Amino acid sequence: MIIKRNFNPIKVAGYVKTEVTFAILATVMVAAMHRFGVSRLSIPFSISAILGSALAIFIAFRNNTAYSRWWEARTMWGGIINSSRVFARLIITFADSHAHQPNYVRERSEDFKRTLVNMTIAWAHALRMHLRKQDEWDTLKEYLTENDYKAVLAADNKPNYLHLLAGRKIYEAMTNGTLAGFDSFQLEGQLLALANYQGGCERIKNTPLLRQYDFFTRTFLYTFVLLLPFSLIGDFIKMNNELLMIPVSIVISTVFAIIGKVGEVNEDPFENRITDVPLTAICNTIERDLKQMTGDTMPKKTEPIEGYLY
Repeated sequence: MIIKRNFNPIKVAGYVKTEVTFAILATVMVAAMHRFGVSRLSIPFSISAILGSALAIFIAFRNNTAYSRWWEARTMWGGIINSSRVFARLIITFADSHAHQPNYVRERSEDFKRTLVNMTIAWAHALRMHLRKQDEWDTLKEYLTENDYKAVLAADNKPNYLHLLAGRKIYEAMTNGTLAGFDSFQLEGQLLALANYQGGCERIKNTPLLRQYDFFTRTFLYTFVLLLPFSLIGDFIKMNNELLMIPVSIVISTVFAIIGKVGEVNEDPFENRITDVPLTAICNTIERDLKQMTGDTMPKKTEPIEGYLY
């Protein structure tokens, strides 16, 4: 996620280098054709204006939809933070509330609390890597037992399997007296909330923006960039300064290309790019909050790197 106000022009150019290169070639070609008398072809500016209006409609729709997808993703991960905190709180308070029971074993209760909280942290990290398609599963070792880690590593959908393990441990705790009464119902409710958030994230990840809008936006953009110098050259010839058409055409084309690229990079918020939802920082927040609740050592807070939060 970009948090700085000013962008690096070199990074911006890297995003639109293909479109800008096409604009430069098209513009220089038209200027050279007129300069050396190869062709005097020009078209009315109204044609480019109409095409530009259609292109603006497609870009606006795509950008609005892309931002909605990005914001929905960020909202769901905000919900994951909240539900993880509630789940950890219920685990701790429910286990502690049965200290007066005759079958209460302090060491067993403390182990249950730490195991479930660490498993929740592992789930958040696993979901992050699952969405980004990262193969860094070794990072889960510090949160899981050896047997649990091996079982998770063998699963296709690792976050989902972690919830299965959590559910089993909850009902084991009900059996041995660590939990009692209706504790499991409220804990299952928070697991359900986390599972719903995971499903929402997977829906965004696996369902691309309508390909029709992607294809026609790119087609209209390149058509507009190609026709624009033919529309401008006539006016600049009347001004006896046809070479000025080159930078003007390139600037206009670059503006449209950048606006279009903004929507393109935001429509997939789980690709581990600088424009994405900062899943690493969010997982760090979850880990810090939950470990503080259990009294464990908290990791260092994730800080922005050169204005980017990952």
